[in-house]
Amino acid sequence: MTDTTGAPSPAPRLRVLAAMSGGVDSAVAAARAVEAGHDVTGVHLALSANPQSFRTGARGCCTVEDSRDARRAADVIGIPFYVWDLAERFRQDVVEDFVAEYEAGRTPNPCLRCNEKIKFAALLDKALALGFDAVCTGHYATVVVREDGSRELHRATDMAKDQSYVLGVLDERQLAHALFPLGDTATTKEEIRAEAERRGLAVAKKPDSHDICFIADGDTQGFLARHLGTAEGDILDEDGNRLGTHSGAYGFTVGQRKGLRIGHPAPDGKPRYVLDISPVDNTVTVGPASALDVVALKAIRPRWCGTPPTGPGTYTAQLRAHGGETPVTAELVGGPDGDELKVSFAEPVRGVAPGQAIVLYDGTRVVGSATIAATERRAAAAVFVSQG
Repeated sequence: MTDTTGAPSPAPRLRVLAAMSGGVDSAVAAARAVEAGHDVTGVHLALSANPQSFRTGARGCCTVEDSRDARRAADVIGIPFYVWDLAERFRQDVVEDFVAEYEAGRTPNPCLRCNEKIKFAALLDKALALGFDAVCTGHYATVVVREDGSRELHRATDMAKDQSYVLGVLDERQLAHALFPLGDTATTKEEIRAEAERRGLAVAKKPDSHDICFIADGDTQGFLARHLGTAEGDILDEDGNRLGTHSGAYGFTVGQRKGLRIGHPAPDGKPRYVLDISPVDNTVTVGPASALDVVALKAIRPRWCGTPPTGPGTYTAQLRAHGGETPVTAELVGGPDGDELKVSFAEPVRGVAPGQAIVLYDGTRVVGSATIAATERRAAAAVFVSQG
């Protein structure tokens, strides 16, 4: 943790619950928390009633193997270790939400939802009830403590590893109980692995997890088909002409190019992309890349990492976990369901899908996050496109 000058602030001894996924980042984070003088207890979250159904080896973070790796790391660090069963909460708040969002034609981010609902809601609430002061994770982000004692969430020192996008759902209360020991060190992943090896942690060479932990084989479309069934529908062009069929509109995302299975090329010979998904009539509309240009959007359910902004402001926005920043003007207004965020882009952006999160930044500071509900395309000014 740093103060507003960037200098280390005196850190009181805290009772810290370290969330240990079984990977190298969370293990090193827990070890650093101990090294900082905190009273640390490790915990692994059991997120599946049948852990074998989650990924194994390099592709998972929720397996029996991961639980064992986390326990071994805790033993080496010399801290107590427990496994907490949050499988039912995870199923309701993450897995079912994921399926429902796709069914409604939206594109969710389950990792962001897990941070919001599991790691910094269910886990943090339980930790505080048990007398812990903070939850520690291996995320690459930084909490800055201001002179008045308030907290701000900032990007990691190393932008290449920054994970602040998936933490943009945290509010100031949650930030007050969050520790990210890896966020303010400009070390490469290789150096983190070397540190783990020096500490005697067997996870030093364990590959990073990828993709969605609860889809065991990596086949998202197959997973959705098992939960939602198949339903043949039409693939249309922008004029409503039928180009082909699909077995479920949920299997597509806005901006998708591959896997469209259209039998004949576009008149201009250029690739076509998914422009819109309509769950009501089970249709998918495709068209040229230029039709994906988004100039503005509406977002709902805003969450602020501190005091909500007032009036229009100029920020940068990130639209994907590993995406870049783009300049925007954003304003909080009263929508039909409460607060709504209106965002205008300085330059058109592509591949923006309802259901995704938009995270606003002021420099390196995370201002807040909201869920995209509708987009305005350059080719159809003042016409918003939404799903669900």
